[in-house]
Amino acid sequence: MTTQSDVKPPVDHIEDATNSRIGNKRTGDAALELFNDPKEIHAFVDPAEEKRLMRKIDLMILPCLSVCYVFFYIDKTTLSYAAIFGISNDLHLVGTQYSWLSSIFYFGFLAWQLPTNLLMQRFPTAKYLSLNIILWGILLALQAVTKNFSTLAVLRGLSGAAEACGDPAFMLITGMWYTRREQPIKIGLWYSSLGLGIAGGGLLGYAIGQIKGSLPSWQYEFIIIGALCIAWGIVMFIVLPDSPVSAPLLTMDQRKMAVERLRENQTGIENRNFKRYQLIEAFTDLKVLCFFLIALLQAIVNGGITNFGTLIVKGFGYTTLGTTLLQIPYGVFIALVILFCVWVNDKMPPNSRCLMILIFLFPNIAAAFGLRFVPKSAKVGRLICYYLTGSYNASFVMLLSLTTANIAGHTKKVTSSACLFVGYCVGNIAGPFFYKSDQAPDYSLGIWSMIVSHLLEVVVVAFLWILLKRENQRRDDLQSGTGGAAAEESGFDADLSAFSDMTDKENPNFRYVY
Repeated sequence: MTTQSDVKPPVDHIEDATNSRIGNKRTGDAALELFNDPKEIHAFVDPAEEKRLMRKIDLMILPCLSVCYVFFYIDKTTLSYAAIFGISNDLHLVGTQYSWLSSIFYFGFLAWQLPTNLLMQRFPTAKYLSLNIILWGILLALQAVTKNFSTLAVLRGLSGAAEACGDPAFMLITGMWYTRREQPIKIGLWYSSLGLGIAGGGLLGYAIGQIKGSLPSWQYEFIIIGALCIAWGIVMFIVLPDSPVSAPLLTMDQRKMAVERLRENQTGIENRNFKRYQLIEAFTDLKVLCFFLIALLQAIVNGGITNFGTLIVKGFGYTTLGTTLLQIPYGVFIALVILFCVWVNDKMPPNSRCLMILIFLFPNIAAAFGLRFVPKSAKVGRLICYYLTGSYNASFVMLLSLTTANIAGHTKKVTSSACLFVGYCVGNIAGPFFYKSDQAPDYSLGIWSMIVSHLLEVVVVAFLWILLKRENQRRDDLQSGTGGAAAEESGFDADLSAFSDMTDKENPNFRYVY
């Protein structure tokens, strides 16, 4: 039986169809639960009260996501540290088995990406995320007891599935608490914790390497980091609110104010009704394809650097423990470049995000050429080139902010997020295979994969920039009367459409950020 949620309103009756849904708490956004009258949504927000509210929201949301992202990254790099602590010898890994262990994680991530995003729509986002954090901590700790490649491969795949909800959940949470203007800064703040994860991973790796116990260092690595992930998952379950509509630490007036702030986004907050037409629209949307391709190309680079970065640095001539310590400045650089990127973007005109992606790709492209052509004798120069490869993380933050700002309709949001991270998974699966063991420690094919991926990415970003700019112009023309259809669409109520769970394509008031 076809339900109301499955049917997309005809384009020529979009205003009537949508007005019939305004205030409908079954098909509309969760924000409508706070209001008896939809017109009440468009209430005055006192700037001083809003400032106090934002401090409260930041304290509730950003520390939780930031610490979680530290563990999120450390978790994914434990295998890299285990490699320099001798896991390959202890488990008798041969040939490409180490590369397969790197990639199998993302096979699990890939296989569970769409299901986990759809489950996030059905269940409270924060609670679902927290339970998955606890699960991935358990799976990580269990990797310490593996005796062979097969067992470790299974646990790596399951760990990838447990972590599949991580970034999509962070994006959904950011989108439901912050305006489109604020989102790059907020995403940058929690994503910059990636750098702290790298630096913290280096410190933990060094500290764990000093343990003189009955177990090999790589086993302590899995046990200690797994236990920390479990503990933080429990904290997240207790502390992190599911949405502004139900946040226990906010008063009813503060919840309404938190919702009203987001009216201008035209993307809604949350809707737990699955809408099939939004799923189909996401799969057929050209800009979603662009998000997929950009994520794919960046992840090819990430998959190589994440899993072979320590081996590349060790190949410069540093000791094992020295290599772990040299990850600390790399992590600090990543955190600083992300924060610098979002700060500059905030000072730029509103539509500068594609430009920022390109600007922060260029250091990475130059660094990749440096790793390929700087003489081996220039040890410090090659190390600097390795550090500069971290700049692509700032571009990825801009990509995430483009996705959260440009997709509306909750089913479409979770599906589009899944598409982006499918690209992320495929790239991370493919990336390590460009790093051939017989080319160590220079990994010439792997370095060329970085160069080609980023050059292709420049082309896709430029296309997306043009696509979004032209679509905004087309909509401006329609509503100004030059498109011939303004009479029907110009009266569409932007205040009421904000929480009707419309997609960005359905809503003529929606304007894309580029």
